[in-house]
Amino acid sequence: MPELPEMETYKSLLQPLIGGKKIAEVTINREKSINVPINQFKAQVENQKLETIQRRAKYLIFKLQNGSCLLLHLMLGGKMFYGDGHDKPDRTVQVRLSFGNQHLYFIGLRLGYLHLLSQEMVDQEFQDIGFEPLNPNFSLDSFRDMMNKKRGKLKSALLNQEFIAGIGNRYSDEILWHAQLLPDKNIPDLDVAQINNLYESMRYILHLGIQQGGYMDPLYKEDNKSGGYQMFVHNREGEACPRCHAPIVQKEISSRKTYFCNNCQH
Repeated sequence: MPELPEMETYKSLLQPLIGGKKIAEVTINREKSINVPINQFKAQVENQKLETIQRRAKYLIFKLQNGSCLLLHLMLGGKMFYGDGHDKPDRTVQVRLSFGNQHLYFIGLRLGYLHLLSQEMVDQEFQDIGFEPLNPNFSLDSFRDMMNKKRGKLKSALLNQEFIAGIGNRYSDEILWHAQLLPDKNIPDLDVAQINNLYESMRYILHLGIQQGGYMDPLYKEDNKSGGYQMFVHNREGEACPRCHAPIVQKEISSRKTYFCNNCQH
C-alpha cells in the first residue's frame, strides 16, 4: 500500500504535469471507484481547471477551480500512470482524467477510490487523522508528550493513523530497524533516549523515502525511460551516519548483517 513517501512523490511529480490544466474529459469504467453517479461526477469535474494537488497522510487531494475536490486513496494495489496511453501498463483502468492528449490513469482501484467531495467534506474526512510526522510544527517535545500518554506496542502505534499520519507496514519496519527498536516493545518501557531515537529515525527514514521516490511503479514514461523510482534500503557501508555523519560499516549481529556507526554506536 502506498504510504506517505509514495503519495508525496506522486504529488511532486503530478503538480508540474497537470497543475493548472483543464480536465477535458472524464472516463469512469467502474462506478464503485467513485462515490456519486457517473453523470454527476462528470458534470462537476469535466472542463474544470485542476488548481493544485495536496497530500494528507496517505491521501491526495486534487482541488478544482469550482471548489470541488477529488479525494484519492489508492489502498492496496492502487497505482497512477500519466502519459498518452502507448506505454500504459496492461491493467484495467477504473478512472481516467484526460488533459488533451495526455491522460492520468487510475489503476487497481478495487479497494481504493476517487471521491468527489466539497472542501468541508474533505475536512470532515480528516478530522480523526493524526499529526503529520514531517510537519515543521511536529517537534520532538510534541512527540515525547504523545508517547508518554500512549500505551501498547511500538509498531501498532506507528500504524495507527489517528496517532501519526501516513506510516504503514513498510515504513514502520524501516523506522524501527533504523532506531534499533523491536516492533513489539511496549511503549511505556521506552526511555527518553529511545523516544528521541525513534523520532529522529521516523523523520530521517520518511525524508529519505521522499528523496529516493519511495517504492512505486513508474508514474509516467518519456522516451522509453522510466519516470518511477525504487524504494531505498537500509544504510549501506560507506554511507554517512544520519546522526554524526561518520562512515557506516557492516557488522554482524546474531548471524544477521546490519550496518552500524562505530563513532556514535548507532
